[in-house]
Amino acid sequence: MKKIGITGSPGFIGSHLSNYLGSFPDRYEILPFQDEYFENPQQLLDFVQKADVVVHLAGVNRHENEDFVYARNVELAHLLVRALEGSGSRPQLIFSSSSQEERENPYGRGKKEARELLDNWAVKAGAGFAGLLIPNVFGPFGRPFYNSVVATFCHQLTHGEQPEIRTDAELELIYIADLVRYIQSVIDRGESGPAMQVPSTGRMKVSDILTLLSGFRSGYMEDHILPSLNDPLETALFNTLRSFGDIRDQAASLPLHTDERGHLVEVVKGTGGGQTYFSLTRLGITRGNHFHMRKVERFCVVQGEAVIRLRKLGTRDVIEFKVSGERPEALDIPVFYTHNITNTGKSELLTMFWSNELYNPTDTDTYYQEV
Repeated sequence: MKKIGITGSPGFIGSHLSNYLGSFPDRYEILPFQDEYFENPQQLLDFVQKADVVVHLAGVNRHENEDFVYARNVELAHLLVRALEGSGSRPQLIFSSSSQEERENPYGRGKKEARELLDNWAVKAGAGFAGLLIPNVFGPFGRPFYNSVVATFCHQLTHGEQPEIRTDAELELIYIADLVRYIQSVIDRGESGPAMQVPSTGRMKVSDILTLLSGFRSGYMEDHILPSLNDPLETALFNTLRSFGDIRDQAASLPLHTDERGHLVEVVKGTGGGQTYFSLTRLGITRGNHFHMRKVERFCVVQGEAVIRLRKLGTRDVIEFKVSGERPEALDIPVFYTHNITNTGKSELLTMFWSNELYNPTDTDTYYQEV
């Protein structure tokens, strides 16, 4: 059992990392952290003293005052070093720097100087240090106009706004799920390195990102046709876009085609492959209580009655969908939402499922967490 301290845990990367590592309660204990700890030396000292691993994510990405971006990122590193020195502890230290270090901008310079400060402490203390040079991070629940251009485009496309391209650069991109799994591997292996290049999920021009997301918006959100999901980067962008829409719009009424033979419902229309399957669930039984980080799933009850419950990780609000084979609906399960389905009817429940990928017992992308 490793005690993991994550500075900046309320932020984009921090919340995803906390939720992911928290799904392994037999391996990791996530220590509570608040941004106010940086203003209270004793609280910060107590925090690092308890940790076997400190993942330093806290920082400033953007600010109207560019000098503040540089100064604050360096200041946070100084405060952390002071707490580490005062505690006398030597946790494994992991720092999220950026591939922008190579650019002469305040953010890149601040990240580089912070990384060097932390590396110097680790060398003197004899502690393990991993300075991660991270590409442009994107994924569900990113903050538009702050975390990434992907988050900005997704917000605009799902809120009736017109995105604009300022610089059509080619970006090195990493999906948040790939990043948190990489950080987990660094923790588990005790890896060290002053400047470790984190591999990207893929590369894409800004204009191509917008074209792809716009196609997802019209094809999926308007016509309910699933795109081809064979490319990992495109699948990650698709999952990110749909996380910005209203989850209640994930349910689509399906036409019931009836004749003397019975009825037929087209559950999945898509341009790619995947896996379609069904389950029979006995009275009162609940299936699920897990979440996925990359997998796209569609549920459709075709016989019986049920309640599907979803909860976004890191929140307490549970959203319920009452579904019935008499009123066919397709419900797409968002990534990073733990979910389950309960048979609430008077007979066996027949449910059809579709996933964009074949089941792989060695990489299920399925993580237990009660709704």
